[in-house]
Amino acid sequence: MQRTEAIDLLRSMTKSESLLRHMRSIELVMEAYAEKFNQDKNSWGIAGLLHDADYEAFPDKHPHIIVEKLREKGEIEIAYAISAHYTKWNVPYKTLMDKALLACDELTGFTIACCQVRPDGINSLEVKSVVKKLKDKGFAAKVERDEVYKGIELLGVELNKHIAFIIDVLKKNKEELGI
Repeated sequence: MQRTEAIDLLRSMTKSESLLRHMRSIELVMEAYAEKFNQDKNSWGIAGLLHDADYEAFPDKHPHIIVEKLREKGEIEIAYAISAHYTKWNVPYKTLMDKALLACDELTGFTIACCQVRPDGINSLEVKSVVKKLKDKGFAAKVERDEVYKGIELLGVELNKHIAFIIDVLKKNKEELGI
């Protein structure tokens, strides 16, 4: 699937600018990890871009709708990764992409939340600040901490290094993401 087709699919179901920014941020982090692990940057990016594409239009059916649309288009690997990221389905994690999407989704969103409470956004955000906020269950309370830790374990990365990686990707794209 080409990115332009993915954007059309995304925009057919999502209008919320904050949700679009969230998915773009996951796309960027997934692309960076694909490069790091010598994987297909396009498909990893598309998985990040579309992982919540149906959430706004079909909150009760998320991610069923986007998974079905991807399967219909023959994008089985991306559909599977998106299925696996939805932990309520208990889909086994088979590929590195599956694991990376879980590891990147919640923690990237959480890292952006950390930026939003800082006067200078991401500019001076440090790993230790994110780690400290992770321990505060009242901060970004909807973020599933268990999913953060499970994703890191599955991906085989260390928490601080994973956070540093995410911060680096977000800093490189701070203007586009508004952080």
